[in-house]
Amino acid sequence: MSNALLRSQGSRLCLLVALMGFLLMGCAQAAPSATDPSATGIITAQSSNPMSELPRLEGPATVVMTVKGQPITIAIDGDAAPITAGNFVDLVQRGVYDGLMFHRVVTQPEPFVAQGGDPQGKDPNFPESRLGTGNFVDPDTGKPRYIPLEITPAGASEPVYGKTFPDAGISGPPALRHTRGAIAMARSQMPDSASSQFYFALSDLAFLDGNYAVFGYVTEGMDVVDSIAQRDRIDSVIVTAGAENLKQP
Repeated sequence: MSNALLRSQGSRLCLLVALMGFLLMGCAQAAPSATDPSATGIITAQSSNPMSELPRLEGPATVVMTVKGQPITIAIDGDAAPITAGNFVDLVQRGVYDGLMFHRVVTQPEPFVAQGGDPQGKDPNFPESRLGTGNFVDPDTGKPRYIPLEITPAGASEPVYGKTFPDAGISGPPALRHTRGAIAMARSQMPDSASSQFYFALSDLAFLDGNYAVFGYVTEGMDVVDSIAQRDRIDSVIVTAGAENLKQP
């Protein structure tokens, strides 16, 4: 193997490691990172919501997200990710995402993710530098809603909950992979800490498979996703099909 190829592969490995760190700590800081246990202003995320108390999507749904006046159509998969998809569709119907900012967009040195969904962004006075630390707070309980990490192995009939594939000893791929246009839940280093923050995969991100929960794919409007810049806001999100598949606890 040539030295040039080795250097190229080494550089890509460093990039992937850096991006993984970004996703763990930068996308959804719902809990202090392992390297900064004394961080302040960050909500400790430990899944305290039994799955029986969470919305479920029992089947498919279609969601249209409008950004800068342009529609993005997303197919939501409630078969392979019923809790994750149900949580997202429920938040869409509550209007949680309307007006929120894409607070982190990484396109260089390679396309990575466009991430948003922090409800704190609705407060115009909230510091942009702290976006990425918030979660959905259920108005009925006054407490944050967290969902478990939920990933279905390819060919399996049930998801694996609360564990990444490496931790669960699973070597195969998930049913829903991080291909370009995937939408998935951001979280902290704790597996069961996802709440409302999500990200679009701007390229194939196979190294995230089995570690983060994909729950759907962009079917139209990927050019709009590609055009998203940091600080752009979501105009609105609506469920256009499959709302009847959402089952509340």
